[in-house]
Amino acid sequence: IRLDSALGFAGAIISPYYDSLLVKVIAKARDHPAAAAKMLRTLKEFRIRGVKTNIPFLLNVLQHDQFLSGVVDTYFIDENPQLFKFYPTQNRAQKLLYYLAQVMVNGPQTPLATDLQPSDVVPSVPQLPFDRESDIENGDNSYGYYEEMRSMAPTPPTGWRDVLVKEGPEAFAKKVREHKGLLLMDTTFRDAHQSLLATRVRTYDLKRISPFVTQRFNNLYSLENWGGATFDVAMRFLHECPWERLEEMRKLIPNVPFQMLLRGANAVGYTNYPDNVVYKFCDMAVKSGMDIFRIFDSLNYLPNIVVGMDAVGKAGGVIEAAISYTGDVSDPSKTKYNLEYYVNLATELVKAGTHILSIKDMAGVLKPRAATMLVGALREKFPDIPIHVHTHDTACAGVASMLAAAQAGADVVDVAVDSMSGLTSQPSMGAVVAALEGTDLDTGISLSDVTDYSAYWEQTRNLYAPFECCKTLKSGNSDVYINQIPGGQYTNLQFQAFSLGLADQFEEVKKMYAEANQLLGDIPKVTPSSKVVGDMAQFMVQNKLTKEMVEDRAEELSFPVSVIEYFQGYLGVPPGGYPEPLRTKILKGQQGLDSRPGESLPPVDFDKLKADLVEKHGHDVKEQHVISAALYPKVTDDFLEFHDKYGPVDALDTKIFFVGPKVAQEMEVKIEKGKTLSIKTLACGDLNKNGEREVFFELNGQLRSVKIKDEEASKELHFHPKALKGVRGSVGAPMPGEVIDVKVKEGDKVEKGQPVLVLSAMKMEMVVTAPASGTVRSIAVEKKMKLEGDDLLMDIECD
Repeated sequence: IRLDSALGFAGAIISPYYDSLLVKVIAKARDHPAAAAKMLRTLKEFRIRGVKTNIPFLLNVLQHDQFLSGVVDTYFIDENPQLFKFYPTQNRAQKLLYYLAQVMVNGPQTPLATDLQPSDVVPSVPQLPFDRESDIENGDNSYGYYEEMRSMAPTPPTGWRDVLVKEGPEAFAKKVREHKGLLLMDTTFRDAHQSLLATRVRTYDLKRISPFVTQRFNNLYSLENWGGATFDVAMRFLHECPWERLEEMRKLIPNVPFQMLLRGANAVGYTNYPDNVVYKFCDMAVKSGMDIFRIFDSLNYLPNIVVGMDAVGKAGGVIEAAISYTGDVSDPSKTKYNLEYYVNLATELVKAGTHILSIKDMAGVLKPRAATMLVGALREKFPDIPIHVHTHDTACAGVASMLAAAQAGADVVDVAVDSMSGLTSQPSMGAVVAALEGTDLDTGISLSDVTDYSAYWEQTRNLYAPFECCKTLKSGNSDVYINQIPGGQYTNLQFQAFSLGLADQFEEVKKMYAEANQLLGDIPKVTPSSKVVGDMAQFMVQNKLTKEMVEDRAEELSFPVSVIEYFQGYLGVPPGGYPEPLRTKILKGQQGLDSRPGESLPPVDFDKLKADLVEKHGHDVKEQHVISAALYPKVTDDFLEFHDKYGPVDALDTKIFFVGPKVAQEMEVKIEKGKTLSIKTLACGDLNKNGEREVFFELNGQLRSVKIKDEEASKELHFHPKALKGVRGSVGAPMPGEVIDVKVKEGDKVEKGQPVLVLSAMKMEMVVTAPASGTVRSIAVEKKMKLEGDDLLMDIECD
């Protein structure tokens, strides 16, 4: 390979007037195909930033069969227009540098909930027999190292997923019922961190411990690792794809069933969706590695649950229909949610075809005596159906309740590893394992393995200190039996109170939660109904309203949208119906729904949705992204834009992801197998006249720098706005230059392709045309104005 270059050295300034030839490449080999192969590799390894080159075109030429045959003529390009179909390079390294620099200059790119800082300690992964002991002692705890070592591990021991894959859901449920000891579901990968750490645990840390789970916890009934709030938070705050999380963990843990939380007709969202969205979601979830679906409805509204059950059944998953528990069956004075209510609901779920029956105690209010009564009644009624009990440990009675449930006939209970248990999370795995050791209900799990597992999570939890609920919640709270706040909502409700300026009134918010619940009709409280209660409670505290004041003044108050939609019937019908006349007052004449909310929604056109996403984000749109967009349109758009701008930030270690690196810090980032980036931060420059700071790095031994706008400092400076990427009517300058003519004015109607403006750069004129038909809403430039590339020219309101 020979390179003949002129001024194209690293750091050179490329002006608009520069000679178009940066470098000439010559490849020599024994024959034409071999020379073409050398040239292909050479061009792929070029890294040229800041200017467009003809490399994408040349790559297409070098991979064309006709060119490789050597039989071409001067019509070759004319006859092959596909040579001009370019696919952008991933440019992952530069994008990651841009992210790191952005965090260094402007602070965290995901909001931190408190002022606590992530720990500096890299969590140690427990050693397995096939690990290289010397490397463990030398502190090699990188994910890349463990991925490499686990690839050399022996075949994973047989687990419950092997039964499921081999024999199917019905036989799996039967084997679970026949099992003699108590089975455990580990919630550490989902509900534990949703309850304690605002759902912020990243795939990076889940993957590091996954091989240990494969080898040491193969006899778990399931590992809860998906669904609930994880789907939304992964994209919105962690900037990672929830589908990729599921697929990557499936590769690392092939022998333990995965379990997720499905909100019935709400799927993993906070509202009702067209039925075809729920079916499509469940089908894709099973294909991506999900096994068991705990399906519930926030109001125990049976039609919503049945939709989810049918979708899971058609997808081939295990149906675990859930009763959302509220009230207290051990208190004879509480008659609304008594044993008869729950047994009748369970009867309907069994008739609908559930494989497993679940009791979902989302607030941790299932007392030990109530657990004995409820599980006992269900076991007597359904002797052949496995029973799975879920609770939270907010009052610190969770272990006692789970032991009582097991002794009454439950087959499975939920636990979290010790260092991620207690408080608003699940009961301690180690405590349940130790309590049943040597009994007929022995879990078969080693307490020493639990200890090793817990040690990893104790260190890992310190990385998420900014999201700790324990900053304010330091002990068990028995007031949960009064307010019934779900464990998974507690931290989110707290952070929401902080953001509304109610931090010093959180005790009042908790008390008002119970009042709001009574106002709404004493309903089961779990997402999304718990959000309705929480919104109402904070609304009442913020506006200094009592229960009586709300009832009296309902017609004149402006309620949160979630409250209005609840009374309109968008969540379904609550047990016992709506409280009147409050519903009529709040709706103020608006019509409520009389049937299942999703029934009347038109089906989503997935082909059109994909086409829209491709138009906005390019061709790198997967089928999973389309389903995500059907559930969370704006969140998915923001996620794809963030990923395109900053690259695979999920490959960064957790502390660097949250708070960025320090100057002179070195790090290794594995972006894929065989591709590891070596990065060192060198310096962060002073503010320039454009409000930017230049941040310098060493990337794989080469100097790199990126310029970042300092958001705080730039508040005092004026900058021309940029065109919005992906918005058709936002017209940007295609190149730097000077405006020499504006052919339209505000309010003009324009047709697609109509000339609207002329730019000039060094005697080269470029006519800018309308990207779509519509009306010119605003013009951001005038004649003789000098512009940079992508500067906003005008906004067109598209027809």
